[in-house]
Amino acid sequence: MLIRDAEVEGYGRVDVRVGGDGRIARIGAGLLRSAGEAEADAGGGALLPGLHDHHVHLTALAAEASSVRVGPVDVGGPGGFAAALRSGAPGEWVRAVGYHESVAGDLDHRVLDAIVPDRPVRVQHRSGVMWFLNSAALRAAGLDGDGRLWREDERLRGVVPLVRLDLERVGRRAARRGVTGFTNADPNPAHGLGRTLSVLPQRLLVMGVDPPVKLVLDDTTLPSPAGLADAVAAVRPRPVAIHCVTRVQLMVTLLALEETGGVEGDRIEHGSVIPAETIPWIRRLGVTVVTQPHFPVERGAEYAVDVRADDQPHLYRCRSLADAGIPLAAGTDAPYGTDDPWAVMRAVVARNDGESITARGALGLFLGAPEQPARMRRLAVGEAADLCLLHVPLREALDVLSADVVRDAYVGGQRLTRCTRRPPRAPGP
Repeated sequence: MLIRDAEVEGYGRVDVRVGGDGRIARIGAGLLRSAGEAEADAGGGALLPGLHDHHVHLTALAAEASSVRVGPVDVGGPGGFAAALRSGAPGEWVRAVGYHESVAGDLDHRVLDAIVPDRPVRVQHRSGVMWFLNSAALRAAGLDGDGRLWREDERLRGVVPLVRLDLERVGRRAARRGVTGFTNADPNPAHGLGRTLSVLPQRLLVMGVDPPVKLVLDDTTLPSPAGLADAVAAVRPRPVAIHCVTRVQLMVTLLALEETGGVEGDRIEHGSVIPAETIPWIRRLGVTVVTQPHFPVERGAEYAVDVRADDQPHLYRCRSLADAGIPLAAGTDAPYGTDDPWAVMRAVVARNDGESITARGALGLFLGAPEQPARMRRLAVGEAADLCLLHVPLREALDVLSADVVRDAYVGGQRLTRCTRRPPRAPGP
C-alpha cells in the first residue's frame, strides 16, 4: 500500500509505502506506485502512529450495549434512576452501570427492592468494584446477603445471565478515533478472554495473558510491603502493573518495589493519589505511571465531596510527573471513564490545577508502545504500519484535539473496517 503526500514528523510531506509484511517499507518523496498497489492520497494530512489505549476494560465496555447507564450525568437524580431501572421488558434482568452515590445515595437490596421489586436488577458502581443486587436478583442467582458484592466478578460470571458483548461496536468506534491497539486491564481475566477479544481488529495486550501481571490493592485487604514484595517476586521476571488508587496503596507499592527491585515494564496503574514527596522516589525506581488525567475533569464535582481535602492536590498528576522525568502514559479506563482518547487529551490540556500539559504532550500519552507505554512510537522503516491518518496537518489537529480529525486507521497496513464476525455472548457481570 502507498500513502501519498502525508505529513510525517521528521520528514515533512512525503509518501509512505507499506510492505506485504505489514511494516513500513519506505518513506520518501515521489515514490512510484507498483502495479496493483493500493493507494491513498493523504492530501497533506498528518500520518501518526495509531493511538493505543493503555488501560481499558474491553468486555465491560462491550457489555454497555446491553446495559442501562445510571451515572450522575445520565439520570440526574433519584427519579431518573428509578425510571431507568424500570425500563425494559417486564421480568427481564436489568443491568445498570455507572452508578455513583450522588445519584440516589447508598444502595443495597432493600433500596433496590423499593424501586423494582418484581424483576432482577443489578447495578454496578462507577468504580467497577461493587455490584448491588435486589432481592429478585439474589434469588435468581442463588445468592444471599445484603446485595452488595465487592470485587465478586468471578463469582457473578457463573450465576447471572449471559451478556451480549458488542465488540464490533467497540472496534468500529475505536477505529474512527484512530485507535489501533488496546491494553486490557482486567485483574482476573475470564477463561478464554483472549479468544473472545480476538474479534477486535485492533492489536491487543491482555494483562494476565501477556505481560505485565496485574496486581490489585484494596485498602481493606492491603498486604504489608513485605507481603506485596513476595507477590511481586513470585511473578518475576515478568513485570507487574499494580493498581494504586489511594495514598497508602502507593506507599506499600513503592516499599515493595524498593525491596524487589524493578524490571523493565513495571507499572503503577492509575496513580490516583501521588503526594509530591513520593515523586523523586517513583523516578528513582524507574516505574511507569499509567494514569487517567481526565478524571479530575470528568468527576470534579464528586471528587470535591468524596476525596479527602489533603489528597485533592495530588489527584491524577500529569505535568508534575512529566516534569520530573517519570515515564508516563494514559488509558481511558473505559467504561469507567470516557472511551474517547481525544476527550482525555482535551481534558488534561484544560486542567486548571497545575497538572495540565501541552496538546502535543497529551497526544503522546497514547502513542507509547504497548509493552513500554512511555516509549514513543514513531514512523520509521521497519516499524509495524499501525497508523492513524488525519484529515489535517498535525498543527491543526492539536488545536482541536477531536476524533473528527481522524480520516483512517490501519493495522499492519490494513485499513480498519467493520468487524464482520458475530459478536460473542459471554458470561460476565
